[in-house]
Amino acid sequence: MATIFTRIANGEIPSYKCAENEDFYAFLDIAPMAKGHTLVIPKHVEDDYIFHLDEKTYEGLTKFAREVAVAIVQAVPCKRVGVAVLGMEVPHTHIHLIPLQSEADMDFRKPKFTLAPEEMKAIADAILAAYENR
Repeated sequence: MATIFTRIANGEIPSYKCAENEDFYAFLDIAPMAKGHTLVIPKHVEDDYIFHLDEKTYEGLTKFAREVAVAIVQAVPCKRVGVAVLGMEVPHTHIHLIPLQSEADMDFRKPKFTLAPEEMKAIADAILAAYENR
């Protein structure tokens, strides 16, 4: 059975798309730590541990994540984009890209927050536009 992230990438479950190419997909986290908190996934590999990925997929994923991070900086006011790979909550390799104002913004123990659907769509659209115009 496909993971929830594969189903999102396949369009079976709605998401706030931030970027996409043939092999990778980026979308907003529905329980973000900051506005613009984005998840980046491989579309065709469901392994739950990033270091199990074959070299081509690993390198492609990190290159794609970098491109998405550059778009996030253009679309979301932040000092930096933090990167985290935990992989404990969903059995599908994913990279967290989190817009940061300070290091405290990367504390995964902090409560997550919710944004209105209109705000989520506006943020995703801004990141997608920056990604497509790179």
